[in-house]
Amino acid sequence: MRKLTVADIDRFRTMPTESEHLEFKEAKNGYDKEKLQRYCIALANEGGGFLVLGVADVLPRPVVGTTAFPKPSELGHWILETCGFRVDVEEIAHPDGRVLVFIIPARPTGVPYEIGGQYLMRAGSSLVGMTPDRLKQIFAEGAPHWGEEPCCEPITPQQIVGLLDTEAFFSLLNLPHPTSADAIVDRLSRHRLIAQANGKYRIHRLGGLLLARKFEEFPDISRHAARVVVYTGTNKLETRLDQVGGRGYAAGFSGLVKFIVEHMPREEVIENALRREKTLVPEIVIRELVANALVHQDLTLTGTSPMIEIYRDRIEITNPGEPIVSTDRFIDGYRSRNEHLAELMRLFGICEEKGSGIDRVITAAEQSHLSAPDIRSGARRTDVIIFGARDFSEMSPDERIRGTYQHCALKYVERDHMTNQTLRVRFQLPAGKTSAVSQVISSTIDAGLIKPDERVGESKKYARYLPYWA
Repeated sequence: MRKLTVADIDRFRTMPTESEHLEFKEAKNGYDKEKLQRYCIALANEGGGFLVLGVADVLPRPVVGTTAFPKPSELGHWILETCGFRVDVEEIAHPDGRVLVFIIPARPTGVPYEIGGQYLMRAGSSLVGMTPDRLKQIFAEGAPHWGEEPCCEPITPQQIVGLLDTEAFFSLLNLPHPTSADAIVDRLSRHRLIAQANGKYRIHRLGGLLLARKFEEFPDISRHAARVVVYTGTNKLETRLDQVGGRGYAAGFSGLVKFIVEHMPREEVIENALRREKTLVPEIVIRELVANALVHQDLTLTGTSPMIEIYRDRIEITNPGEPIVSTDRFIDGYRSRNEHLAELMRLFGICEEKGSGIDRVITAAEQSHLSAPDIRSGARRTDVIIFGARDFSEMSPDERIRGTYQHCALKYVERDHMTNQTLRVRFQLPAGKTSAVSQVISSTIDAGLIKPDERVGESKKYARYLPYWA
């Protein structure tokens, strides 16, 4: 690897945000060795990257210089002894000060690094222990992927056409349906949904999961069928309907979304002198959240499945598995748990595989004046709770803070900025309510979720805000 240069440091500084592969530390007057070890471990666990000392971690990231570790050559040997892997340390004489860069390699496949019994990863600007789900994924690396395991005995092309909804498959790909079974299995093979076996074919789990005509024909995967439960009130005491999906995710996606929308609470509204029914939540919100739940679930978990619960005042969408991206970074972050599944759902036009689903949900929630979606990480599950339209006066302090943070993060990823005025519009407040908006901004700053943009100085009139991680 070539030596880093001043130009490389300046290129790093222009990055819009830090990432799992890049971390800045000011370290002007030194840096703690234990922290250095922990960051080396965390960055290696996340695929390797660069730890840069002597550069401030806030835009525009000035070079401040660092006096830390005056003998970097000795430091590399110490890291090897204490962390168990080699880290290259480079000293760059930047015109604005000395910069020290630690070039950290990725961990080996299937082997997470630990220090002091902790397997570390980063969450925003902090280091945290890896979740059990993430550790399980790492330990399983190199093993056959769940989705590419067979879910039936070898069968003929004609039997495959009987079990899989190939009409839906070709329709979703905008391709004409072939007239021969051999041409059908050839296309399915190319997408790794089936594989040859002793002159016949085996359907992969992912093939059945996406295209099953009837889930009951695939006992190995039928437990992953999405389940919709409708309650009469605001709790679980009285169930009106409990329905388990019968078709594969791709083949049955439109029908699943339509079913959910049909069973959502409705209210009658008058718009442009016309009376019409309005659902509790816009269809686009349901579509994006259901697609996210299907794509990002942990398919290796047993005894659980994606669930959509419809209450009189809210909808809760749950998928198995803790998220691999922190819940407060869903708007700007993206990491796919099931890459092949995500790729196929993108080809089918069901999701975009670029992390924009939650952005659309937040945008639709703001446009429809809904309370901010509540995204939670639980024990081996991820929940998204979304309520119907609600006035600012009806929102709890937590809802207001959550809405402010989400609005601020959404503005940032749109290359815009949150101001008092944009937040007032989001909450549908008149111009005379700027003080109420200022109060919720202060509360969100106190909660550590947003911060003032220091580039505009201390002007209250032109104040704008950034998410805490920007």
